[in-house]
Amino acid sequence: MSTAEDAAPIRAQAARIATHDQVLDGGLLIVIFATSGALEAVATHRTEQAVKSLLDLAPETATRLAARGEEVVETGTLAVGDVILVRPGERIGADGEVLDGASEVDQATITGESLPVPKLVGGEVFAGTVNGTGALRVRVRVDRAAADTVVARIVAMVEEASATKAKTQLFIEKVEQRYSIGMVTATVLLFVIPLLAGAALQPTLLRAMTFMIVASPCAVVLATMPPLLSAMANAGRHGVLVKSAVVMEQLGTARKAAFDKTGTLTEGTPRLAEIAVVPGSGLDEHRLLTIAASAENPSEHPLARAVVAAAHEARISVEHAEDFDSAPGRGVTARISGRLVEVGSPAHLLTDAAHPAAPIVAGLEEGGATAVIVRVDGNVVGVLAIADNLRPAAATAVTAIAMVTGTAPLLLTGDNARAAGRLAAEVGITDVRAGLLPSDKADVVKALEAAGERVLLVGDGVNDAPALAAAHTGIAMGRTGSDLALETADAVVVCDDLATIPAVITLSRRASRVVVANLAIAATFIALLVAWDLIGHLLLPLGVLGHEGSTVIVGLNGLRLLRAAAWRRALSTEPSR
Repeated sequence: MSTAEDAAPIRAQAARIATHDQVLDGGLLIVIFATSGALEAVATHRTEQAVKSLLDLAPETATRLAARGEEVVETGTLAVGDVILVRPGERIGADGEVLDGASEVDQATITGESLPVPKLVGGEVFAGTVNGTGALRVRVRVDRAAADTVVARIVAMVEEASATKAKTQLFIEKVEQRYSIGMVTATVLLFVIPLLAGAALQPTLLRAMTFMIVASPCAVVLATMPPLLSAMANAGRHGVLVKSAVVMEQLGTARKAAFDKTGTLTEGTPRLAEIAVVPGSGLDEHRLLTIAASAENPSEHPLARAVVAAAHEARISVEHAEDFDSAPGRGVTARISGRLVEVGSPAHLLTDAAHPAAPIVAGLEEGGATAVIVRVDGNVVGVLAIADNLRPAAATAVTAIAMVTGTAPLLLTGDNARAAGRLAAEVGITDVRAGLLPSDKADVVKALEAAGERVLLVGDGVNDAPALAAAHTGIAMGRTGSDLALETADAVVVCDDLATIPAVITLSRRASRVVVANLAIAATFIALLVAWDLIGHLLLPLGVLGHEGSTVIVGLNGLRLLRAAAWRRALSTEPSR
């Protein structure tokens, strides 16, 4: 049931209060619940639109190879066994298997891998991923119907999780309906019974009206919303967008954190991490980077861009490349100052296992980096290490999140186990689940939730969306996050600072403590005023004063969380309780 539907009894009560000249009280309740319902409708609509936009990942048409030649068809009409042609730079129209050719495919949207993956004959490809810029064509045999592709299953999983995920409600929303019915019933009895007993109409009506005013849950409603809304506003000022008061409450109840790797714990952009010159090559690091960047400069491959960017950062002038050529899965060749320079994979350029560069490559790959061989006139002269940089203070943030949740976090990634293990060791995570597809991530989260864990998942990509939807609370990285991840997540780290996550969890817990204190204050005022009205003779002006006074007190108490000091204290990170 929606918040707006739950609020129906309160709206009815608000109308009654307004008719008895308590216009401000009634109007306040109506505004609160009408706004809540409108925000819920907007959020639901935007999420639906984001899910629909995911289908745009897969192209609408594909080039099918038939007996009479090539024909362009809608991807939805492709059948298992069809063969399609995917040219360089095109999105792949169906899940399938490579029949011939070679290329490199950017499948970050599906698996989260930060670098393009070489695809040779027999390799598996996914709909919606992007073929590389290689000159060779990739012919794909369709092995799944359009309705059963990985992208289609992601859409279905997000929609299912969004529809079935239990909607955590604020404590006050769980009791307000019964309380309101009970209050209205008590007001009617307080008016009818004395009249049947012979009491005068005017004092009986006045007493019942006073009872309705002092028993009104305005202070109870405001006991909950101001602390949570203040915490939301404070978090927003510091780069964390929390989408609702319900989410603000949920954040503090998280007991298990799970992280995506690429774009979440890392920056999601490959960078040159190390330069190793082979002894006896006659080169130094500066010259090795110069010739490698010069050869890679015409290429659009992400690894090439990383090498060229490193040269620019080192203020190295890139030389003109002649006779440039690129081979998918192998590397590039070019003539630099008359010398043949080759930059590519060790499998292609390092054929001698006893070469001095072999242990360098093994060490780099063991550390999770991608090794790139540089060869000049047929001789291996150096090795470049390409890696995805860890976000600043990622290790500190992971430690802090483990502290506030009280349990060790885990890493969920589609990347290979070696790269995942290296990064996990750097940030202090011991539980690593690698090589996961989107459905696998969601299954892990669902299993943890079924075991009683309240999972806080932090991710950024389309491949994280099903798990974000299935988790107790999902947080997306704002700058690198996909549209679907941003819409599916319950909160967004707009500033991409992982340190804000433990802070917002701590702030949520403090807001919950303020809510409890406010409810105690509101309940005390209501109990005293009701008792005074029933046992003694509470004047209507005093009842209004007590009612409005309690409302003001709990409101001001909640607004304390707007102060900058509240965020500074949250940043200090308190241990889980």
